[in-house]
Amino acid sequence: MLRSLLLLISLCLLGTGCTVNEVVVADETELLVAETPADESRLLDIGIVEFASGVDEKNNPRKTGVYDEIRLAETKYLAYHLKTTLQGTGHWGAVRVIPSRQAFTDIIISGQIEKSDGEFVAVEVSVNDATGRHWFSKAYETQTGLTSYSERRDRRLDPYQKIFNDIANDLHTFAEQMPHKDLAQTRQVSELQFFADMSPLAYGEHLSSNEDGIYSIARLPAENDPTVARLRQIRERDRLVVDTLNEHYANFYYGIAIPYRNWRKVSRQESIAYRQVKRSARMQTLVGVVVLAGSLAVDANNSSSSRQRRVNRNLQYMGVSEGLNRIIGGIQRGGEADSHLAAIAELSESFGAQAAPMVVNVEGQERRLTGTAEAQYEGWRRLLKEIYQAETGFTQTVDVGAPSRTTERAPTN
Repeated sequence: MLRSLLLLISLCLLGTGCTVNEVVVADETELLVAETPADESRLLDIGIVEFASGVDEKNNPRKTGVYDEIRLAETKYLAYHLKTTLQGTGHWGAVRVIPSRQAFTDIIISGQIEKSDGEFVAVEVSVNDATGRHWFSKAYETQTGLTSYSERRDRRLDPYQKIFNDIANDLHTFAEQMPHKDLAQTRQVSELQFFADMSPLAYGEHLSSNEDGIYSIARLPAENDPTVARLRQIRERDRLVVDTLNEHYANFYYGIAIPYRNWRKVSRQESIAYRQVKRSARMQTLVGVVVLAGSLAVDANNSSSSRQRRVNRNLQYMGVSEGLNRIIGGIQRGGEADSHLAAIAELSESFGAQAAPMVVNVEGQERRLTGTAEAQYEGWRRLLKEIYQAETGFTQTVDVGAPSRTTERAPTN
């Protein structure tokens, strides 16, 4: 018993706190970029729906570490960064962030954030085209490293860049395997869907769908039909509205780039520190209880010599003292871990305050777009309908101005 107690005390004095191994350099994926300009007939437009937050309605930030203010901002930020990544490949036509599927486009990408804490990120992505054809659904994840937030890193690369490059590469690979006629038909279907939405009586029967919801072209309108030219003009106005909305997404994206990067960096540090403290606290408390129990079990009076009794008694006192110190230390570290969560919560609140609603100027009047991005887009659609209903041939203008940028731009690919 004495030998075991000496061993336990030695281990305690040497330190038994466990640490969490930290990734220094994160994995990377090389982005596939077009070497030559692509054939325009194969360039499909992409609409990226704002990511779903993946936060449960009963979410308790104190337990999950997921804060609504942060996750709501990420639904827009991550979607827009995917847009900038796809634009940089040269494989696609116009790439836009759309707040809902009501914006007609050739390809629609939707996603849900499963995890994002600055250290780990995981998203579920689903891709469909205008015909209703499902391209693929896939989970993407990565772990950032210490160098991901280094001041000497390539600022063009987001700490989560690997998953964006993976998504872009998978999308390009899938499109490359599709027959040219399928790509061309996808563009035609998306156009006819817009025509049917604007003029259902004239164009509602140009498309047909099977039992699986896959659209095919029943007939094409005549190219010399003046209504076609007019609807294409209207569609350009619709695209202008979506492009204008994307300018506000850009304003939001660049505006929060610096505080969001700082939040992710601190959140990563806090997450690692939190795990270290929690693990150390559990181990420290456990060792303290064992040492304390072992020390109390020593029979300091059961010895043939007074010298041996003094040694046993001193060891007992040392073990009891060390055991109590370990238990108290474990409790204190548990409180320290809670302070880490409090620091993250405070930073989240200050970050959320910077995600303000958008204000646009229409015909010299300021319109404030509030609520969810989908609600903001519906407001845009109502304004657009007012313009379409004008009898002046779309002479009214929508002036939103150029969004202001921060001095330090966020990564673009």
